[in-house]
Amino acid sequence: MNKKFSRLLEPNLKLYFFCMLLFSAAAVPFKPMLAAVEAAATAALYLYFRSSAQKRKQGILQYINNLTGSVDAASKSTLINSPLPIMVFRPDTGEVIWSNEDFLQLAGVREHVFEIKVEDTVPDFPVEWLLEGKQECPERVAMNSRRFRVYGSLVRAKGRDGSQNLVATTYWVDTTEYDAMRERFEESRPIVAILTVDNYEDLMKVSGEAQRSAIQAQIDEKLSRWAVDSGLLVKTNRDRYLLLMEEKDYARLVADKFSVLDAMREVGGEGAHPTLSIGVGKDAEGMAELYKNAALSLEMALSRGGDQAVVRGKLDFEFYGGRAKSTEKRTKVKSRVMANALGELMDDARQVYIMGHNFADMDAVGAAAGLCCAARKLGKQPQVVIDLNHNAAGEILKKLRARPEYAGVFIGGNEALLRMQPGALLIVVDTNRPDFVESPSLLESCNRVAVIDHHRRAASYIENAALNFHEPYASSASELVTELLQYLVEPSDLLGEEAEALLAGIVLDTKHFTMRTGGRTFEAAAFLRRAGADTSDVQKLFQNDLDEMVSRYDIIRQAELYHGDIAVSVVEADGVERVTAAQAADELLTLKGVQASFVVYRSGTDVLMSARSLGDINVQVILETLGGGGNSTTAGGRIENADPETVGAQLRDAIDAYLEK
Repeated sequence: MNKKFSRLLEPNLKLYFFCMLLFSAAAVPFKPMLAAVEAAATAALYLYFRSSAQKRKQGILQYINNLTGSVDAASKSTLINSPLPIMVFRPDTGEVIWSNEDFLQLAGVREHVFEIKVEDTVPDFPVEWLLEGKQECPERVAMNSRRFRVYGSLVRAKGRDGSQNLVATTYWVDTTEYDAMRERFEESRPIVAILTVDNYEDLMKVSGEAQRSAIQAQIDEKLSRWAVDSGLLVKTNRDRYLLLMEEKDYARLVADKFSVLDAMREVGGEGAHPTLSIGVGKDAEGMAELYKNAALSLEMALSRGGDQAVVRGKLDFEFYGGRAKSTEKRTKVKSRVMANALGELMDDARQVYIMGHNFADMDAVGAAAGLCCAARKLGKQPQVVIDLNHNAAGEILKKLRARPEYAGVFIGGNEALLRMQPGALLIVVDTNRPDFVESPSLLESCNRVAVIDHHRRAASYIENAALNFHEPYASSASELVTELLQYLVEPSDLLGEEAEALLAGIVLDTKHFTMRTGGRTFEAAAFLRRAGADTSDVQKLFQNDLDEMVSRYDIIRQAELYHGDIAVSVVEADGVERVTAAQAADELLTLKGVQASFVVYRSGTDVLMSARSLGDINVQVILETLGGGGNSTTAGGRIENADPETVGAQLRDAIDAYLEK
């Protein structure tokens, strides 16, 4: 009722006529003649209003009809006379409804394509994108040796029987020439590679005067033959080369898996073979950036032991090769320079924090203990960041904590983060990966970081370090720290427990001086012996109880030989300790004919892997494909939310891929 009343009061012509009739009615008692004239005039005006309104309405309807007809005519004309090829079909049945002449010519059909299927005209044409509401096909469509970008839309049309049918209208844009031009551009993009002979100096030393020229000529000949169809090879130094190539040449090298790495090891005589490292820079804006990426890739290749190719793209690194044994290639000059630099960093720092990898082992603890001695010598009170409840160095930690010099030295990552002040120095030992450290948040918070590590560098590593003492040829981080200590402290400054911790770290990573040992390893051990390390006490640190021994031999019992010389043990049961798994992997290497060993075991909801090798098989390259890391003879990894059986299958696939290279 209220709506009707309010509508009545709205200002319109009907309201005005109604008011005029009211005034006419009000005038009847006084002047009937005037009232009649007013009523007649009002009625005449109302009739005129109705007549003109009706004409106006008809005119508007006629205009709309004419406009709609023009739009329909324009739409039909657009479909018929469109400069683009057009095909209309039903996506549910694939039945072609209509196409224009241009599409018929492209499809090679002389007559109209009515009542045939889309796949008969355009084989393998996808229709899912139309049903998903997209207006462009996500991939190019090939038809009669041409390539097209296809646009389209989907509507519902009423059939003759009244049913609703889906009808798709597609527009075809020929991109054959454009795609060919783009491919030519992509294939011609420049790529820079830097090549260096890893062991050139050592090779020249062991070769006679007459052999040196011959070896050099063989190296040049191998590289020239390999690069003859790959680009421009320029020799910039006696052991260094620059290769400029295009993307299409690089694709061939990748398909060939950089065969020059294997060919280079054929040069030379008995016991003296050169190895090659290649750093490649690609996907950069200019030549300067390409060369920078190539130099960075070469540095990565050398830090991983050489004899490999490393490619630096926009986002990450790619690795090829890396199967040869690493040879010792260090000088005491570098150790002295690094020792002086580390001493200056410690002296300038307000606080000194030392941190290893998570679940620290004896090598990480030993290296940390050695750096604590150097910090004490400089008058600093160091702090070692470690989880005292989860580590693999309980016995040596117990010895160190019993000394008054180590009162309050060992702290957790959260406590260190709260204590850290501006100007603090963080020294990371026994790892170079930011995701492997004891406290990643502490690493991110500190702006002065030093890294001391012997593992081969992974794709993700600690960047922008103030000091980076990275030697993949060293046996252990403890060996590197011991070399630094020879320039920072006197043997008498080392506590007996610190010397034993360092020696235990070397013994652990060298498997009692049987793996990855060089002359420098024994020199470091001799220095520690002079500093008071008791070898019998160190040996006791590696003793196990009966339960650990039973668990270790249970892991060995489940091992199977893969490819005849690789022992793989997949343990489904819970409760396997990291140390026990690592010892089982070590002991598997004592089996006759075994060149490498892998232990896969459960740790909560995750799966851990421990790998060992005698040197001929690079276990780091294998586990890198599964997210692990380490060095050529010792590696490990973790896969979250997995089961050992699945990871074991992935490991076997990774081994197959490695052996196929």
